[in-house]
Amino acid sequence: MSWLFGVNKGPKGEGAGPPPPLPPAQPGAEGGGDRGLGDRPAPKDKWSNFDPTGLERAAKAARELEHSRYAKEALNLAQMQEQTLQLEQQSKLKEYEAAVEQLKSEQIRAQAEERRKTLSEETRQHQARAQYQDKLARQRYEDQLKQQQLLNEENLRKQEESVQKQEAMRRATVEREMELRHKNEMLRVETEARARAKAERENADIIREQIRLKASEHRQTVLESIRTAGTLFGEGFRAFVTDRDKVTATVAGLTLLAVGVYSAKNATAVTGRFIEARLGKPSLVRETSRITVLEALRHPIQVSRRLLSRPQDVLEGVVLSPSLEARVRDIAIATRNTKKNRGLYRHILLYGPPGTGKTLFAKKLALHSGMDYAIMTGGDVAPMGREGVTAMHKLFDWANTSRRGLLLFMDEADAFLRKRATEEISKDLRATLNAFLYHMGQHSNNRIDVMVHFDLPQQEERERLVRLHFDNCVLKPATEGKRRLKLAQFDYGRKCSEVARLTEGMSGREIAQLAVSWQATAYASKDGVLTEAMMDACVQDAVQQYRQKMRWLKAEGPGRGVEHPLSGVQGETLTSWSLATDPSYPCLAGPCTFRICSWMGTGLCPGPLSPRMSCGGGRPFCPPGHPLL
Repeated sequence: MSWLFGVNKGPKGEGAGPPPPLPPAQPGAEGGGDRGLGDRPAPKDKWSNFDPTGLERAAKAARELEHSRYAKEALNLAQMQEQTLQLEQQSKLKEYEAAVEQLKSEQIRAQAEERRKTLSEETRQHQARAQYQDKLARQRYEDQLKQQQLLNEENLRKQEESVQKQEAMRRATVEREMELRHKNEMLRVETEARARAKAERENADIIREQIRLKASEHRQTVLESIRTAGTLFGEGFRAFVTDRDKVTATVAGLTLLAVGVYSAKNATAVTGRFIEARLGKPSLVRETSRITVLEALRHPIQVSRRLLSRPQDVLEGVVLSPSLEARVRDIAIATRNTKKNRGLYRHILLYGPPGTGKTLFAKKLALHSGMDYAIMTGGDVAPMGREGVTAMHKLFDWANTSRRGLLLFMDEADAFLRKRATEEISKDLRATLNAFLYHMGQHSNNRIDVMVHFDLPQQEERERLVRLHFDNCVLKPATEGKRRLKLAQFDYGRKCSEVARLTEGMSGREIAQLAVSWQATAYASKDGVLTEAMMDACVQDAVQQYRQKMRWLKAEGPGRGVEHPLSGVQGETLTSWSLATDPSYPCLAGPCTFRICSWMGTGLCPGPLSPRMSCGGGRPFCPPGHPLL
């Protein structure tokens, strides 16, 4: 309502202006100065300082407002301002009440926090007291247990001592009883012996008389039996001799009996040899493709398949160098045509490092020619001793009974075939060797007709071998059958070429064993998957084993022979070689010395592993720089 009194009213009633200046403070008024009320005396009348101008202005403003057209709006505005002030006062009151309530809640929260801390502290104190009491109780219990244990041990010790004393007393009692029993037994035996001896001394005459009577009766009985038997035999022999028919029949019967026994013995021996030659297998034969009656009865399906099978290619599954393939193919064709034309077969010597395919080629040659094959080992001949000659003859007799023809292959021949003139061999082995050479020299003067050297595979042959065995041991099991083996995704051709490059110097057998190790590694894995890393690990292991074997061979030292440098021969400059005399090697100039590289047969020689004659003809030689053999 300040505008009613003209406090904020402008000159024309428009808007609120600055408030009018206050009247100057009267001396002695409240708050009029710095001094207190006691400086001047208070006025006598309270209306003496009243200014009526404000009322006049308020009355004037009221009259103007009554005549104004905005009187009603001004009244409403004043009411609204009054309501606003009341609302502001109410909001401040509510804020104060809210602040009071908040203070109360904070006070309650603080009290609750204090109560919680008090409870937690009391709980902690109770827990500490309970733990301490529990600790004391456990300690008391442990002390009681220890005391009880000590008491039990003492009781047990006393019981053991008591048992030991009782056992000692029992043992002493038993020993005493046994001693007394033994003494009584000895006394009884001694008494009985004395009584028996006394009785025998007293009855000695009677016992001698009884023995004499028994002997006399036995002698008379024997004499009577002899007289009776002689009489009967004499009468029978006299009657047999006087009867000519009986004598003739007896002589004829004995003669026929002797003839029957001799004939049966010889017939049994001949029949046994015939059955052994046709149906059995000599003891020297380790493996054969010849079908026996027992094998036909055991495996009829396999035998029928073998009989109905066609001749195989001689180089099927055999990987050799191109020149060696051409030579062995010519040998296979010649052998097959010899069988068809019933010609004379040739003796072939296959030599070279182990694992290069000699035994496999011999089997393939027999199957290609439509013949049976038998494999014997040279190491089986020497232990036979005196039976070696008989076994050798049985072997060749058994081989001659084959209708299809039989190819006999002697593996590890160097263990049996030795020089009879220079080497010291036993008489039995010499006789066996003579029997073997007898059978080999029936149709020709030379025991060896063809010599074929099987070299270690080179890069191209190794790659073919790796691909062949990878296909047989890995790819086929991964694509056929139960498919337990799986193969990861990588470039198989590139991997085979890489393996062939890393396995330089290794034989075909070692490469086949490497492929088998791939298969075994895949089967040993959890998921059965052969990865490239697994193949690399197997290859690395195989190469390390091969190098270790080469180190062992090198550590054995050089072999026998005369060592000296040679020069003047093309390709042999400043190279040392081993010289030895061996007339069995063919030479254009006759028997002479030949040179052999010490790496020959170990797989380390990259060149041709053939000897070169000292005369300079006939054979290539190893590259220079190789150590001596």
